[in-house]
Amino acid sequence: MRIINPSFGVMPAGSEVLASGAVDWLKDPIVLFSNSKPNARELLDGLKAKLATIRGIDNIGYAQKNSASQAAPAETLAEVAQSYRIALLALAD
Repeated sequence: MRIINPSFGVMPAGSEVLASGAVDWLKDPIVLFSNSKPNARELLDGLKAKLATIRGIDNIGYAQKNSASQAAPAETLAEVAQSYRIALLALAD
């Protein structure tokens, strides 16, 4: 998975590990990533409930930035990229 944080630009070529193969929406691990704005968690909870109607949710996790006004820490992005194949982002207010 390649994660790009637009406030810092793209990682240097060759420093990321790209996932190969098609994404399986019914089985692959998904992270629900919040930008920490009001109602983002509620939006993601609703999305998780909808996903539960078509797939198991035992491999769906949450991640969030520390603050809506700050970029996500590099450690958070690295952990998400290592642990999940799909990232769904909530930009709420």
